Amino acid sequence: MYARERQRQVLEVLGSSGRVTVTALAEHFAVTTETVRRDLDQLAAQELLVRVHGGAVPRSTAEVEPDLESRRTTHVEAKRRIALAAARLLPADPRAAVLLDAGSTTAELLPHLALRRGPVITNAPAIAQGALVHTDLEVHLLPGRVRPTTQAAVGSSTVDAVRALHPEVAFLGCNGLDEEGFTTPDPDEAAVKGAMVRSAGRRVVLADSSKAGTRHLVTFARSTEIDVVVTDAALPEAIRSSLIEAGIEVIQA
Repeated sequence: MYARERQRQVLEVLGSSGRVTVTALAEHFAVTTETVRRDLDQLAAQELLVRVHGGAVPRSTAEVEPDLESRRTTHVEAKRRIALAAARLLPADPRAAVLLDAGSTTAELLPHLALRRGPVITNAPAIAQGALVHTDLEVHLLPGRVRPTTQAAVGSSTVDAVRALHPEVAFLGCNGLDEEGFTTPDPDEAAVKGAMVRSAGRRVVLADSSKAGTRHLVTFARSTEIDVVVTDAALPEAIRSSLIEAGIEVIQA
C-alpha cells in the first residue's frame, strides 16, 4: 500500500474513532511503528491531525476542551457500563465515605448510591443535586469557584477542603491516560484531582477508551498512584498492558 492511501485510511479511522495509536495502526497495516510515526508526522504537518504521545487525535479534539453538556451525550452506553462495573467497587460498609470527582462518567454512579447511608462528597454541584434524591445519603458539596466548562468547583479552597478529608474511595475522571499517567487540560482541575488522589484510601479512575493514548497539559496522577482503572472493551491492548505493568487493576466493562 502506498503511503498516500495508508494516510487516507488513517484519517478515516481517526474520524470514526476519535483517536489512533501508533501500535494499533502498525498492526492494522502490517508496517513498522516508525512508518506509522512518519505518516502521522506528515499528516500533522498538513494540519490534518494533532500528534499526541503514542498516536494522534483530531484537531478539534486537541484544540477545544469539550464542555460537560457535550460530554453527557458522547459514549453514553460505555459510560453507563463503566459506572455499573465501578459500582461493585463501592465500600462494603454502606456508611463509608465516597468521594466523587466532577464528570459525566462519575455522574453515572448516582443510580448506584441508592442503598448507601454514608457521606458522598463531590466538587460537582450537579452530582450533589443528583445525590440528594437519595435522602439517606449525607451529601457534601466542596467549596470553590465553579468552572463553566466542566461545572466543577476548583481553586485553593477546594484543594484545602479535600486535603482535610480521608474518604475510603475516590472515583475520578480524566481527559487523557497513557502509560505515564492521567492528565487534564486545566491546572486548577488538576490540583483538585491530585488532592483527591492523595486523600483517598483507594483511587479509581473511570475513563472510556476514547481517553486512552492521549496526554493533556497537566498530569494529576502518575500510574503508580492509581489503584483501579474502569474502562470499556475498546481499550488498546498496549495501554492496558502498560497500566497492568504499573500495578493498576484494569476492569473492562
